[in-house]
Amino acid sequence: ELDGVEFMALNGGSEAQYQSAFYVDCETQEEIDRLWDRLSEGGEPSVCGWLKDRFGVSWNIVPSVFGELMSDEDDEKTNRVMQAMLGMTKFDIAALLRAYEQP
Repeated sequence: ELDGVEFMALNGGSEAQYQSAFYVDCETQEEIDRLWDRLSEGGEPSVCGWLKDRFGVSWNIVPSVFGELMSDEDDEKTNRVMQAMLGMTKFDIAALLRAYEQP
């Protein structure tokens, strides 16, 4: 736990070039925005919720709802959510929900 936020450290395995990476599961857009703004300050934003902080440490800032949406049995819904996510830098929960709920 860091500053009240639970996170998970990731390991790329013995074949991967060493790189520190952390996964942070966020409940709200406000939490995503706050962490994204603080961690990307002096760093480098990337795609799909990834960024490197000013120390070169990689972070994946992901909304909790993303896992829920992607676990739906409706392949059309999960595909729309995946396509929406692939177009994002920082996750946008409202956009993910709109993609999921499209008729």
